[in-house]
Amino acid sequence: MAKNVLLFSGQGSQYVGMAKELCEKYEGAKQIFATANEILGYDLAEITFNGPEEELNKTINSQPAIMACSLCALEAVKAEGIEFDGVAGHSLGEYAAMVASGVLSLEDGFRVIKARAEAMQKASESNKGAMCAVIGLPAEEIEQTCAEVDGYVIPVNYNSTVQTVIAGEVEAVDKAIELFAEKKARCMKLNVASAFHSKLMQSAADEFYEKIKDVQFNEPSVEFYSNVLGGKLEDFSDMPTLLAKHIVSPVKFTSELAQMNDSGYENFIELGPNKVLTGLVKKTLKDKTALNIENLKTLTKATETLKV
Repeated sequence: MAKNVLLFSGQGSQYVGMAKELCEKYEGAKQIFATANEILGYDLAEITFNGPEEELNKTINSQPAIMACSLCALEAVKAEGIEFDGVAGHSLGEYAAMVASGVLSLEDGFRVIKARAEAMQKASESNKGAMCAVIGLPAEEIEQTCAEVDGYVIPVNYNSTVQTVIAGEVEAVDKAIELFAEKKARCMKLNVASAFHSKLMQSAADEFYEKIKDVQFNEPSVEFYSNVLGGKLEDFSDMPTLLAKHIVSPVKFTSELAQMNDSGYENFIELGPNKVLTGLVKKTLKDKTALNIENLKTLTKATETLKV
């Protein structure tokens, strides 16, 4: 049997109406939003399915909404008999991965993501920052260029061999973009509220740790890959510290993919809105199967591809 790994979408992938089809077909998916609404204390399903878009895009809503949608896709996957041997997420997606692998219960998953979203929303409002995807340069050259800029800007998401995301102070990011343009790299500013995975989020990391330090974390039922480590996580004894560090540390997704490849994974299945991670896998691991599941059409295509 080919080894399957589930990948969970990150922030910025959200859109109004995501997961609605899955909730209409699968009772398990519908229950995900029922639990979310109960834990969060407001109607997340209403904002997710009907918007408005600017409300969904707020960090405080987009993080639990994306996680809920990813877990709805997981319920559909389980219902259709797709099995998996490992999980990984990109930034926010790591929380859906924790629920999928049993590291967190569904209820605690939403408690933890609520605390994270609130802390990051607050930090974003007090620390204005920016993020930008740089395409077409190796990570080492991007690191070197950022170091030459007067001001705070660093690589924070190592997404693929041809794409790295930088983050930092708005002016410093703009200066870096000018330098990258001279090197003929393509730059795309991200629609985010601040400089995630940088030191501008330290206040969020501190607040988040205090809110989750007593939460119950378990050993996973499958292999779990970590953004902070850039590989398989073996020690789950102090997850609150690791997850607080995660908020201010780079996402080493390229390294995770390399290790999954070395571990024999053949099928990389992205669960959640859009197909950003699917694209990153295709660019990085040319000979592997990469597909996404976010609605009934993509679910049908996936079951046919995987021959479930």
